Amino acid sequence: MPKVRYKSDGFHTWTIDEVRRFEATHGLGTKPRLALALLLYTGARRGDVVLLGRQMVREGWLTFKATKTGVVVSIPVVPELQAALDLAPKDNMTFLVTAYGKPFTAAGFGMRFRGWCDQAGLEHCSAHGLRKAGATIAAERGASEAQLNAIFGWAENSNESRRYTRAARQKVLASSATELLSTTEPGTKTVPLTKRGTKKGKKS
Repeated sequence: MPKVRYKSDGFHTWTIDEVRRFEATHGLGTKPRLALALLLYTGARRGDVVLLGRQMVREGWLTFKATKTGVVVSIPVVPELQAALDLAPKDNMTFLVTAYGKPFTAAGFGMRFRGWCDQAGLEHCSAHGLRKAGATIAAERGASEAQLNAIFGWAENSNESRRYTRAARQKVLASSATELLSTTEPGTKTVPLTKRGTKKGKKS
């Protein structure tokens, strides 16, 4: 019997509830929490996150060159990220380091983050899924394709930003059209079943 193949969009996209669950497990001042903030609020890939450091922050902006595309990304340090950076150790220029004080490799960081997710009971979540979550949240809040390209370092002709904005528009349209699926005419009030077929002084 031939195998049925299902199309998948890859890594699971984190939900807000999953982010909160991770934060509840790993408090501010911990390495896992710092990693989460860097991934979610910079939109950087794991290969770029392990290279981020204090020398890249100037006047409230974080600037780095995406290793995959070569695009220079400059984004403001949002309060949530700044809170995590303020409590990060100051003895290394690189934000994320191993237990031996050395920068992570991309693969090593991915495995370490996988363990932190497991500790929070999020076995289906990953570092890359946070990048997708950031793009989804931004798109659903109205970010344009150009804005997404600027945040995530995508080229202007990339289909990535278009995919997220298209999904966000679909969600908005579906939400506004939900009442069209109802069998009740728009504007008509439904009558509870307990009150149907009864008259004063008579049993139904």
